[in-house]
Amino acid sequence: MSMRSDGTGSSGMSAQVRSLVRSLWGILCAVILLWGAAAVAFLLQESTSPRGSSRAPRAGQLFDTSTVWPARLRIEPDSWDVMEPKGGMPPFGTGGPGNQLGPAFGPKGPPAPPADFGPGTFVAPILMEQGDEDRDRRLCLSEICTLADRWFTDWDKDRAGKLDRDQLRDGLNVALLPQGSSPGFGSRSSPGGGQPGINFLAPDGKRNGIAGVMGIDFAWVRAAFEIAGRPLTDVAVRWKGNGTFLQARGDLKRSFKVRFAKGTAGTKLGEPDTLNFHCNVTDASLMNETLAYRLFRDAGVPAPRTGYARIYLTVPGRHDDAYVGLYSIVENIDNQFAIDRFGTKKGTLFKPVARRLFEDLGDRWEAYRKIYDPKTPISDEAERRVIEFCKLVSHATDDEFDAKLDRYLDLDQFSRFMAVTVWLSTLDSILAMDQNYVVYLHPKTQTFQFIPWDLDHAFGQFFPVGTPRQRENLSIHQPWTGEFLFLKRVFGVKRFKRLYLARLEEINETLGRPERLQRQIDELAELLRPALADESPEKLARFDRVVAGGPPVGPPSMIGEIKPIKGFVTARHQSVRDQLAGARQGDRVGSMGFGPAGGPGPGKIEPRKTPVGFGPGVFWAPLLMSEFDTNKDNWLARDELVSGFQRWFSAWDTEETGSLCEDQVRAGWNKVFVPKGPPFGPQPGFGFGPGFAPGPGLGPSGDTGMGFPLNP
Repeated sequence: MSMRSDGTGSSGMSAQVRSLVRSLWGILCAVILLWGAAAVAFLLQESTSPRGSSRAPRAGQLFDTSTVWPARLRIEPDSWDVMEPKGGMPPFGTGGPGNQLGPAFGPKGPPAPPADFGPGTFVAPILMEQGDEDRDRRLCLSEICTLADRWFTDWDKDRAGKLDRDQLRDGLNVALLPQGSSPGFGSRSSPGGGQPGINFLAPDGKRNGIAGVMGIDFAWVRAAFEIAGRPLTDVAVRWKGNGTFLQARGDLKRSFKVRFAKGTAGTKLGEPDTLNFHCNVTDASLMNETLAYRLFRDAGVPAPRTGYARIYLTVPGRHDDAYVGLYSIVENIDNQFAIDRFGTKKGTLFKPVARRLFEDLGDRWEAYRKIYDPKTPISDEAERRVIEFCKLVSHATDDEFDAKLDRYLDLDQFSRFMAVTVWLSTLDSILAMDQNYVVYLHPKTQTFQFIPWDLDHAFGQFFPVGTPRQRENLSIHQPWTGEFLFLKRVFGVKRFKRLYLARLEEINETLGRPERLQRQIDELAELLRPALADESPEKLARFDRVVAGGPPVGPPSMIGEIKPIKGFVTARHQSVRDQLAGARQGDRVGSMGFGPAGGPGPGKIEPRKTPVGFGPGVFWAPLLMSEFDTNKDNWLARDELVSGFQRWFSAWDTEETGSLCEDQVRAGWNKVFVPKGPPFGPQPGFGFGPGFAPGPGLGPSGDTGMGFPLNP
């Protein structure tokens, strides 16, 4: 390299480069320092943000029970009309002529019930179960006559050769809602099986649950959504719920689901991409789900997170930024939930509706598909895994079942799930209603894990099953209703039972201590009270009364049988402690519905406090007597009962095949027991819609909306 005359060369150039590098490095350091200062300031702002701040959150931050987020939903009028389901019956407590349901339904009023919905929806599976002797899923004439003859023998207690109306009533009560059974889903002769009783399996392509069975389906519509000042202009929204939807249907405040458009959640709100907003129509405190899910999470069970929001609604020309009320926000159980809890989305999420959970229904997945209801794509391997476990539960010897159980069921996780479920005495669950939980099949371990769902009736508040005292003293050793092979076999495995009882004791003495939960109630009450006060003075009065531990304020109804959380946790804590120590024997409870509690197994059975003879026979015995009593002597002889069923068979066999499928039995029973008349009119008999008989029960008008009073 040549030298320049001024004495500088390559070494001089290097000095210039070094100087430039030093300058750039200084600038970079300054930028880093400024960025760091901004980050620190942001974190300080995050940590010191006051309660009720309107700071725009990401979705994960919505699950914060120290804040009530303001949220606004805007739906165009045509979309609002599309959202309203076309099927089902009127909302609980809104029967009667000239009924005005307010703004929720729009100009066309309430929808009519589907043509095939009625009492036959619930009775047909029972008739199939009890009459279908050859299990071909059809009833022939000889089978229905044999059933009628057997019923007469059972009901004629005095062997008088005839039945009066009271005997007919009591017989129908026993036959159609047997003591000790649970409200199953279909019949054993129906695809998917189940105990006789209420059928919660909807037709293919429809949602399972009572609303789905009634023909109610929810349509997604486009909407604009804003939460805490952050607008999200491209979302989908629909109503949600089953029993809660039916009870809230006549009101503007209903539960709904929001789904963010692809890309929206990740760029504007963050994960998850679907949120549930629950109206808590069954819970005056608006705390049951929040506190119950927290208890599950604290006990190490994967469970949804929760938050709260004030919801304002705009439907141009109908509602202008109307304050709908206080809602709880509940995390959705979906692929994003699985990624967050299990580190993968390759597993399968099921939402079963089945009394015969994990029982053998054959070798074809089609027999299992509807009752296990996969919510994520399912592989052939996952289908086989379900069927394998069903066969193990159904056919394995005790020793084989004990040896292989943990290959299919995560025993530690299931012991935690069952311990919290039983401690909460949440009977609208796997324990009694055979639904309201999610099962996850882990792709690596190939074991099943259980996730709780729909906990608005937690803390012993599911009043249709058992009495308040039974629910707070629910047996920890056999907490389920009726016969349940899966739970019976799992609880019979000693290593599982040891795990379960250890978890239950740990929860009872730590997370379930009354003072801990009562403190959580008081903290939430302070947060929620202003939003309830803005809804109505009546709701605030009920809220304050329930939060303090007293009974709800309102019209007389079976809601009075619910013990608020503070009183329940005190009684439940002591009951569990005594049962663990062997100082007390827990109570078993019977099925949902009518008559005394029942069921085999240890524990004192306390009769339900319902009127003597109350049940479906109250409504159907008079009509059946009128139809079958041919000589009009107000007695029913054996041949009259059998001949009456023969005539029904002939009328119901519309295709003249000589046998009836379950759909034909359902339609025939509906035709007999749902009187004709104006929709939802107060007419005699038992019906859903027609046949409405107002009485003190549930709902703002004091009736159940189901054609009979709960407290006659």
